[in-house]
Amino acid sequence: MIRDRDRERWAAAAVICLGVFLLGMDLTVLNVAVPDLDRDLKPSMAQVQWIVDAYALVLGGFVLTAGALTDRIGRRRAFAIGLAICGTTSALGALAEEPEWLIAARCGMGAGAALLMPATLSIITNLFTHSVPRRRAIALWAAALGLGGMTGPVVGGALVEGFSWRAGFWVNVPIVALTLILTLLVVPKSGSHRAGDRSDGRIDLPGAMMSAGGLLTLVWAVIESPARGWTSTPVLTGFALAAALLSAFVAHQKRRADRAMLPLALLRLPGVVRGATSLTLLSFAMYGALFVITLYLQGVLGYTPWQAGLRTLPLAAALAAGSLAAPALLTRYGERTPIAAGLLLVTTAFAILTRTRADSGYGHLLLFEVIAGLGAGLVAAAGTEAVMGAVPPSRSGLGSAVNDATRQVGACLGVAVQGSVLSTVITDRLGPMASAATPTAVLPPVPGARQAFVDGLTASALTAGSVSLAATLAVIPWRGMIPHATTPHESR
Repeated sequence: MIRDRDRERWAAAAVICLGVFLLGMDLTVLNVAVPDLDRDLKPSMAQVQWIVDAYALVLGGFVLTAGALTDRIGRRRAFAIGLAICGTTSALGALAEEPEWLIAARCGMGAGAALLMPATLSIITNLFTHSVPRRRAIALWAAALGLGGMTGPVVGGALVEGFSWRAGFWVNVPIVALTLILTLLVVPKSGSHRAGDRSDGRIDLPGAMMSAGGLLTLVWAVIESPARGWTSTPVLTGFALAAALLSAFVAHQKRRADRAMLPLALLRLPGVVRGATSLTLLSFAMYGALFVITLYLQGVLGYTPWQAGLRTLPLAAALAAGSLAAPALLTRYGERTPIAAGLLLVTTAFAILTRTRADSGYGHLLLFEVIAGLGAGLVAAAGTEAVMGAVPPSRSGLGSAVNDATRQVGACLGVAVQGSVLSTVITDRLGPMASAATPTAVLPPVPGARQAFVDGLTASALTAGSVSLAATLAVIPWRGMIPHATTPHESR
């Protein structure tokens, strides 16, 4: 009987991980479709960044609200509704005829993912209440998310070459349909928040608008800076407005106290602070780098979208290996050691990437992918365990939302910042000829274009490596992250 229950739990976890894989894939599936998009819809470089970033931006901006909603309406219901929204808006994206329409569809997909994602970890942590199986399940979750994100370029490349960029949206529809059916069959129902929860049941709309508006304005300022100028009035106004909105959000949460969308007391838990910080900085470095290197593979090394996607697979494989190795390290050493080791590996990988030259071959990039992937897998699994292990079961939806928000905000800013650094360097090197070299990843025969792109890649790698190094140095002084026989889940 116990074995039957275990099989049921792991079957449910597998379905949840299928949804997580889809979510991760949608983050990056369009990275290799930029040239095909350029030929079809003629977007500007800023619009390309919005198409790539809109999904993560809306996900990161609204996932906190969705996390609170998940605890109220039930986890399985939130997961299913989120899947349905993702599938519907994906179909609308496939029919887009203008860049703005495509950006709107990506926003809709992000909204669905914002509802889906908190439910995934919440379901898993409530299925597995003991530390050892929970760590394994969370490692599987982290591996699925990472594999989805890192194999997105492969799937996108195959679909672009076989069909068009539109297939990158259509592919979601059958996967969503299958996952929905499996969800109804094997994922157990879950109730809403417990009676002891002091929430009044209302969604904090002002808080949601301030947090999402602040993030949206911040990313807009970063993306628009290369074209408008980093010190231009609109950009400086955008940064100032973002700071004001995010500050107002924090003040609003303090006033709401127990009814806050994001209880600030939750952010003071050591595990949440440490895990969330690590995940934010890791996502900033890795997702921004993936955006840049998929352009590099096509524009400088001359691979087709499918060939470029295949050459990102070692990153996905190494990330999965790192994630699956993390539970043993967590049991023996606690969270600090795998997080610090992972961040050190990522920092080393970016140091290698900064040595890229115009005549460097794929082998140089392969070395970066293997080292960075192993490190990212360790941090992803251990950081997630740190967050979820610190949150009480009754707030697992919100804890999952905090975990997810940090990842997506980091990913969103990583693509925006590293893409903007790349664009700024290319513009600086090529001057008036820069417009001919962007937004497409297939660089035209402009003198110096290849070298300009490589200069931009190394500058973005230096930016990401500096962030990763700062995160590594921040981890070293952490205390109290040691192995434990019980967890907050088991002691209740």
